[in-house]
Amino acid sequence: MKHLFLIGMLCGVLITAAVTYVFAIPANSDHWRWEIWNRGGAAWTYDKTGHRSWKWLVDPILDTPTQKRITVPSSDEKVRTERL
Repeated sequence: MKHLFLIGMLCGVLITAAVTYVFAIPANSDHWRWEIWNRGGAAWTYDKTGHRSWKWLVDPILDTPTQKRITVPSSDEKVRTERL
């Protein structure tokens, strides 16, 4: 029974370490913040004591450019539609 408990504890510790490595460590890095900075969405700020913080400014620039609206010129001829 003691070995079963220790094996369960070891599995729990390994799973927790794997989740931390996969999710928590990358989320705390500045890589995603630099990506937002490059898109124009936020800025680094410093207070009077020199501590660095993060400030959102505007909506980020999208990867895909927005499409221009297409206007179709009206024709001078009368268009006739037929019903079948």
